[in-house]
Amino acid sequence: MSKSASQFQEKAMAILYRGKEIFKPLNTGWIDGNVACVREFVANIFFYTKNGTTIMIDAGYNYDRLEEKMGWLGIDPGSIKHILITHQDTDHVGAVERDSPGLFRDAMLFIGEIENRYLTGEKRRRVYYGLYKLPQVHIDSKKILLNDGQVFYINDIKIECILVPGHTWGHMVYLVDDKYLFTGDTIWFGYDGGRRFINTLAEDNKLQTESLRRLEQKLRARNLSPKIITGHTGWSDSLDFAFANIDKDCNAWRKQKPHDPSAPYDAYDESDDTEDMARKTCQGDKML
Repeated sequence: MSKSASQFQEKAMAILYRGKEIFKPLNTGWIDGNVACVREFVANIFFYTKNGTTIMIDAGYNYDRLEEKMGWLGIDPGSIKHILITHQDTDHVGAVERDSPGLFRDAMLFIGEIENRYLTGEKRRRVYYGLYKLPQVHIDSKKILLNDGQVFYINDIKIECILVPGHTWGHMVYLVDDKYLFTGDTIWFGYDGGRRFINTLAEDNKLQTESLRRLEQKLRARNLSPKIITGHTGWSDSLDFAFANIDKDCNAWRKQKPHDPSAPYDAYDESDDTEDMARKTCQGDKML
């Protein structure tokens, strides 16, 4: 399912979303000295490195160029032993699905206990307002199941799990070292700030807003202002921007308003994602 889904999205969905200013992925490179990303069509996967340990956040599409692009960043797939999964949609787990090349066959997956019910078949993923049921995703990797509020460590990397249902019933975001919040598909950044993610792909749009309100309250109550890093629309370190319009949708049916002149016409066109540009964000062992 993953390979065919990746191919479908590359072709059919490229036409569906062309010109609508919905997807604005980061190109492959380093965000700062700890966080790197790989671009896969319209999606980003992320790598967090600290004191010699690198963890991966989401596993992207079943993508033919993943190993190549990781090489641009100096990251060996064999070094990845821990992968945090925000949710089980195929553009976030493709590289660990059963029909993938197996780059991460020895890695441990961390996924929410509720989200795992999709993988066991207890729940089925529905989109387009519940009218369309997606095929079940199959993953054979070892898994550790997580719960809301759980805090754990991978070596000296602190990870806090925050449940944000709406896009999927068990969507989890990860607060890493209290400095980085990896949000998957729970929030979408438009030209005028954050909104709840694409309306047609949510299990429950109203629940998305409720989850985002709780998330904002949690961060502000603890006086935290992490880099908020999304799966498809870049990042921001401003809470005011990130939560500006969470009662509104990213509307899949029309061009986004207000108009974003920086948004690509066809985000599935990766011609501007180059090795040269990725390597310019690195200098030896120092990430700029």
